[in-house]
Amino acid sequence: MRMGLMIGYSGGKVELPMDLILEAEAAGFDSVWSAEAWGADAITPLAWILARTTKLKAGTAICQIPARTPTNMAMTAMTLDQLSGGRFILGVGPSGPQVVEGWYGNAYGKPLARSREYIEIIRKILAREKPLTHNGEHYQIPYNGPGSTGLGKPLKSILHGDPNLPIYTASFTPAGVTMAAEVADGFFPVWMNPERFDLFDEPIQAGFKKAGKGKSLDNFDVAPFVRVSMGDDIAACRMKIKRGLALYIGGMGARNKNFYNDYAKMAGYEEAAIKIQDLFLAGAKDAAAEAVPDRLVDETALVGPPGHVREQLSLWKAAAARKQVGTMIVSVSNPQEARFIAEELL
Repeated sequence: MRMGLMIGYSGGKVELPMDLILEAEAAGFDSVWSAEAWGADAITPLAWILARTTKLKAGTAICQIPARTPTNMAMTAMTLDQLSGGRFILGVGPSGPQVVEGWYGNAYGKPLARSREYIEIIRKILAREKPLTHNGEHYQIPYNGPGSTGLGKPLKSILHGDPNLPIYTASFTPAGVTMAAEVADGFFPVWMNPERFDLFDEPIQAGFKKAGKGKSLDNFDVAPFVRVSMGDDIAACRMKIKRGLALYIGGMGARNKNFYNDYAKMAGYEEAAIKIQDLFLAGAKDAAAEAVPDRLVDETALVGPPGHVREQLSLWKAAAARKQVGTMIVSVSNPQEARFIAEELL
């Protein structure tokens, strides 16, 4: 199992934990991952990190699809990949309607269809077999619609990209997981219980069947995000994780369009998901965090003293042995946590 380090997205000020990143590289981590919401972008921090490191791969988890045209995303990915000596991984995802329409000013539309076209266009650009054309529902290249001059010309990238550059996508709905397994090289389960691969197995296999060409878990990376909070007081450690879960389950989306809430229900926490959302949307954020079950935290995060975390890691090791996890992407608070997990897993 490979180890990845999640640095997430910025708050009010961009700050990169370079001491932590360099410690992760020295400890044998395989990759570092950035993200974006509606503040700092995901690409610029990785350019800085790739310039400061020599072995770590660097990936976006995720770049939001409505933020960039697929051709711009391909240009950016090829540039970073070449400047870093082939260490860039592209992760993309559709985001949710509140962000797509409220921040980017685009119609939410059909996110999976848009994602499929987006990845298809990027792969055409990377393959560089002929000038780029695409006639889809969401993207038309060259563009000949309203307002066009009719002068658009199919072009081939001047830069020679790597046709094997890995592309991941953020998915946890069954349809999204099937699409990821069909068209991507890996996907990010937002939270994952290493003993509940059954939540993903059927849609993954359906995607492999559509893809053909021998696609399997041998060449498709299941890369869950795993949050870490270590310390002697396990209740305090759990609460740190609960606050993040409450934000996503309760408030990351409208009441009737919150994919994280739906995912928690799918994982067997329907009653808790409803309560968390009700409390969070009512402004009772502390109570919403208290409503997150301890069991959900223990199943999806690494919490508490070293002995407890070691027991949890044994479940992840077993999942990796079954090829159900390829890369564990951890969020840690300090170099000591990164070093401990690396020593246990690598």
